Amino acid sequence: MIQRRPVVIHGHFYQPPRHNPWSGALEPEPSAAPDRDWNTRINRECYAPLADVPAGPGDDAPTFSAYDYLSYDVGPTLCEWLERAAPATLAAMLQGDRRSLERIGYGNAIAMPYHHVILPLLSRRDKRTEVRWGIADFRRRFGREPDGMWLPETAVDGETLEVVAEAGIAFTVLAPHQVTKPPADGRPGRVGTHPKREIAVFVYDGPLSHGIAFGRYSTNAAEWERAIAERPGRVLTAATDGETFGHHHQQGARVLGESLGRLLARRDVRVENFASVLALRAPAERLTLVSPSSWSCVHGVERWRADCGCRVAPSQQTWRAPLREAITWLTGEIHAIYERDGRDLPGGPWVFRDRALAAGPVDGATRLIEMERSVLRAHTSCGWFFDDFAKLEGRQVLRFAAYAIA
Repeated sequence: MIQRRPVVIHGHFYQPPRHNPWSGALEPEPSAAPDRDWNTRINRECYAPLADVPAGPGDDAPTFSAYDYLSYDVGPTLCEWLERAAPATLAAMLQGDRRSLERIGYGNAIAMPYHHVILPLLSRRDKRTEVRWGIADFRRRFGREPDGMWLPETAVDGETLEVVAEAGIAFTVLAPHQVTKPPADGRPGRVGTHPKREIAVFVYDGPLSHGIAFGRYSTNAAEWERAIAERPGRVLTAATDGETFGHHHQQGARVLGESLGRLLARRDVRVENFASVLALRAPAERLTLVSPSSWSCVHGVERWRADCGCRVAPSQQTWRAPLREAITWLTGEIHAIYERDGRDLPGGPWVFRDRALAAGPVDGATRLIEMERSVLRAHTSCGWFFDDFAKLEGRQVLRFAAYAIA
């Protein structure tokens, strides 16, 4: 009998909040031409097409939803926009999770913190709120508890894993360079977060993931299938930005569909998700975390607070440090106001904040929670990631900071 090797392909789907915080409207973004704004453009190029991909080459190939077989996380700020502007796409994502539950007993979707923030750069209290808000949003949309959580930029330190594990999350996903020695055979490892608590960690296959995101696999399904067939290990996992499939690569959605079709037809592999793999393969190997670290900065998490050399194009980012210092200072000032004015909230201000997304409105608390939500949004990682601070992402950080002050 042929042993079928589990294969997990993960897509990280996320767009930052780009709306005007005063009006709630997403304003026209000329750089997204020919579309009105970037959310609309990326949905057209990537998210919507993934709901109906061909299983093979040719115009007559049968089609299916890639969300039925792809592992994925969907950022809550993207879900907010999809709910309003592209409900059919969000419905396909939710349906993919339900169908995988029916097929293999575990959902394809995993949670993400509420905002795309670099968790190691936040206080423990703010980490906790971001994680718990993300879980509450996942629970509301997917109708179940999340098994795993994707960390923005896979940015991690020991305290981050402690907070995630305390919230009941069973596993997360990291890059190979984020542990001193990746687990053997691709199986999940474990990291201790407390004398009596651990969290499972999947370390994705670096060369395969890089080939899908930046190399020849993104344009050639046969090469993709061959790479998976030839890669060693009992479990094979890959991870990339979801925008790889149609936005970064024009034919990405079609190639993903054909690649999944080829894998589903093979007798030696089985397309699964992280939760189903973990259920059958308990992590045995103890891993040592590289802390802090992330998947897109070789200097740890310096890309989001220093001119470390990580950039899209040759340029300088001396503005990163003062922006980080300013937003960190403002966060402390806002928190002091919230703690003072919210001292009588049920459970106390910080317990109340953690529960705010799942609880109903409380008289007098709406403006306080919106103030807190806005200052946390000012930490959105995109504001530091790119080269030019005057672009949309940097301006959005300042907008949310100004709204928190207002």
